Amino acid sequence: MAGFAVLLGFNLLGLVAEHALRIPIPGNVLGLILFTASLFLRLVKLEWVERSAELLTRHMMLFFVPFIVGTIAFLPMLRENGLAIIVSLVGSTLLVMLVAGGVAARVGRSAPQEPVSGSAEESL
Repeated sequence: MAGFAVLLGFNLLGLVAEHALRIPIPGNVLGLILFTASLFLRLVKLEWVERSAELLTRHMMLFFVPFIVGTIAFLPMLRENGLAIIVSLVGSTLLVMLVAGGVAARVGRSAPQEPVSGSAEESL
């Protein structure tokens, strides 16, 4: 139970820091960053939170139930706009892949070519 209190404490600390410092990072993410930093700095021992973290991870699906119920509530709207949603998802994914591939090809062409060690040119 103490491990759960530590995890909740870091979550609360992140939320307070977000509001107090007006940082554009969500409070729960900020809390996780602070928690990770405190683990690396050995301010918090892994043994203190390990059992609670395993319990939360094991039952993670329960945390997604509200999201799934919310999606079901919007099912009529999703049916109405399903084609537009699918086209925009597929189209934007293809566009990102094409741009990333084009950038990678240009960078690959402009990089200086050095012989690879063990090539035929070196053995002559």
